[in-house]
Amino acid sequence: MTKWILAVVLAFAAAGASAQGTGSNPNSHPVQGYTTTGGTYVSPHQQTNPNSTTRDNYGTSGNVNPSTGAVGTRNPR
Repeated sequence: MTKWILAVVLAFAAAGASAQGTGSNPNSHPVQGYTTTGGTYVSPHQQTNPNSTTRDNYGTSGNVNPSTGAVGTRNPR
């Protein structure tokens, strides 16, 4: 019984990790690579479209970047 419960929990965890976060903004756009004024190079990437909240950005806790699979860690403002 314990193995069955563990299998179900792992299945749900795997499904959640591959999905876009529940609150992620579904609209995004590509950003070209660029160099900051401080000389740091920023690689090309996808970015959510601007809107009135930071809660749906890929980097915000509870969201997952669909391009990289990275889980957001920032606290929403």
